[in-house]
Amino acid sequence: MEGEVSIAGLATSLALVGVAAAISLWQHLGLERRILWAAARALVQLLLVGAALSLIIEEGRPIVWSWLWVVAMVAYAGDVARRRAPEVPGIMWLAIGAFASAAVISLGVLFGFGVLPLEGRTLVPIAGMMVGNSMTATVLVARRLVEELRDKRDEVEARLALGHASKQAATPYLRAALRSAVTPQIETTKATGLVFLPGAMTGLILAGVSPTDAVLVQAVVMFLILGSVTTTGVVMALGLVRRLFTPDHRLRWLPRSADV
Repeated sequence: MEGEVSIAGLATSLALVGVAAAISLWQHLGLERRILWAAARALVQLLLVGAALSLIIEEGRPIVWSWLWVVAMVAYAGDVARRRAPEVPGIMWLAIGAFASAAVISLGVLFGFGVLPLEGRTLVPIAGMMVGNSMTATVLVARRLVEELRDKRDEVEARLALGHASKQAATPYLRAALRSAVTPQIETTKATGLVFLPGAMTGLILAGVSPTDAVLVQAVVMFLILGSVTTTGVVMALGLVRRLFTPDHRLRWLPRSADV
C-alpha cells in the first residue's frame, strides 16, 4: 500500500528520538530521560489506540460504538482540564459542557449537511481533532478569566458597586480571556499552507491521496478547529462567569494555583 510504514521503518525513525536525546546530552539540558519517556509513552498509547480503533471503526461495525468513543473522549478531556487548571472552580463539568456544545455544532454541520459521510472512520478522527485542538484554548480561557477577575478584583467590585450586574461587570475581562485563547488559532489558520503543511494534509499526501483532495480535507479540518476552539472558549467563559459570582452579584474568593 502506498504510504505504508513498516515495522522496520518505524524502528528506523526512532533514531530521530535518539538525535533529540543526544542533543540534550551534548548541551547538558537534562531532558534526555523525559524525551525517551515521552517517545515511549506516545508509541505505546498510539499502538493501543490504533488497536482499539481498528475494532471500533471496522467496516460493518455499528456506529454506536464510535459515538461511545466520542463520549469517552469528551469525558476524559474534561478530567484533563481539571488536572491542568485545578484552581478554576468546576472546570471539569464546564469543559465537558463546552466540548459537548462544540460537538453538537461542529459535527452537526459536517455530518448533517453531508460534508463528510457519517461513518466510524470519519466520526472518531474528526471528533478527536475537535477535542484535542480545543483543549488548550479551553484551559487558557478559564485560567485567564480567573486571573483577570482575581487580580482586578477592585475594578470588578467598583463596577458592581455602581450597579452593574455580574455579567456586565465581567464583560471586559471575559473578552480579554477569549481573545487570548482564540487569537493563536486564528494566526495558525492564517499561516496554514504557506508557512507549514498541517498534519492531516501531510498524512493524506503520504498515504497517496492527491494533493487537491488532501487540501480540501485539510480546509474542512481547519474550519472545524477554528469553529470548535471559538465555541468551547465562549461556552467555558460564559459558564465560568456564572460560577465566579454569587446569585446576588458578588465576586467569590478566587484562589491562586499555589493555594489549591
